[in-house]
This record gives sequence, C-alpha cells and structure tokens, in this order.
Amino acid sequence: MGEAGREEYKIQSFDAETQQLLKTALKDPGAVDLEKVANVIVDHSLQDRVFSKEAGRMCYAIIQAESKQAGQNVFRRGLLNRLQQEYQTREQLRARSMQGWVCYVTFICNIFDYLRVNNMPMMALVNPVYDCLFRLAQPDSLNEEEEVDCLVLQLHRVGEQLEKMNGQRMDELFVLIRDGFLLLTGLSNLAQLLLLEIIEFRAAGWKTTPAAHKYYYSEVSD
Repeated sequence: MGEAGREEYKIQSFDAETQQLLKTALKDPGAVDLEKVANVIVDHSLQDRVFSKEAGRMCYAIIQAESKQAGQNVFRRGLLNRLQQEYQTREQLRARSMQGWVCYVTFICNIFDYLRVNNMPMMALVNPVYDCLFRLAQPDSLNEEEEVDCLVLQLHRVGEQLEKMNGQRMDELFVLIRDGFLLLTGLSNLAQLLLLEIIEFRAAGWKTTPAAHKYYYSEVSD
C-alpha cells in the first residue's frame, strides 16, 4: 500500500467535498489548490485532537507527491506559513481555547517529527517547537493536567530529536520541568507522576527502563 492509500482512512472525518480535495491532493497534487489544502489540514488539526496526532504523515505524503509530480513545494510553503501565523498568536489561542492550543502543539510537533530536509528535521521548526514546550512548562500550565499530558507526550515523541538539534535549550527546558515538579504547590498527583516520569525518561537516554515502565504505567492504570 502506498502513502496515499495509507492516508485515506484518516480522511473519513471530513465532509465529502473536503474528502475529495484531500484524496486528489494525495494522488494528483497539481490538480488542486495546495495552499487551500494546507489551510484545511491546519484548521482541522486545531479542532480534532486525534487528527492532530497523525496529520504529519498526511502532510509528508502530500509533500512527497507534489515533489515527485512537479518538483515544487507549494504545499510545504503554505503549511509552514500557516504554522507560523498560528505560532505568532499562540497566547491568544491558549486563552481562547485550551483544546485548540493543545492540538496546535501536538500538530507542530507531529510536523517536526515527519518533515525532513536532507533526512534531517527542519531547522525552521526547532525554535517554534521549543517555544511551545517552554510555554507548557510554565507554572500556570503545569497546573493544567491537559497541558502537562501534552508536554510529556510531545517530549516522548520528539524530545530526543530536539535535543540533538539544540541541547542547551533542552537543558533549560528540563530546569523548568524539575523546578515545577519540586517547587510548585498544588500540582495534581497525575501531573507529578507524569513530570517525574519524563525527567527519568530523559535521564535514561530517552528510554523507559523496564522497572520504570512497570512503576509508572501500573500507577497510571490504577
């Protein structure tokens, strides 16, 4: 099964017209307005948490299809421009919609995870992704379980790659996380557990030891 085939199951959550637009973008990108496609995907990602976790793969497939067909990057440029627009108003987004903010962070981390230039993550996304994770590590965010959960999930997903791109910023991020874990009053038990788990996960070389897996995941399931 090709990339386009693998993506079709994700398209079912859209209306019929948008489904057709996305299917065409995957199979014949030159036949559709790819900037419109980029906006459709970002809009849906900000509203649908499940889709925001997986949209990077669809974006990667469209980029590959466009490059193969025409040697162009209209879709990638449109996607990055829209991500930049949302990034610049991220505080307003967070104030307006916690779900939209968490979806945005999930989406930009997912794009960072999938998009490559010469088999390397895109440098243009490194600092925006870090800035989002730094925002999630601020005291007011650490008191929101939804944001703590997002922070930890994204660090599991892209933390090791981010550290390779800029180790100093990762050190600074984990100072915030450790300070939050040790010094903040009022953290929920789940938030404390998640923060301790990610601290130990990084300390172990971005791996979960068998003992840690048994401890944390039995605690979460309880």
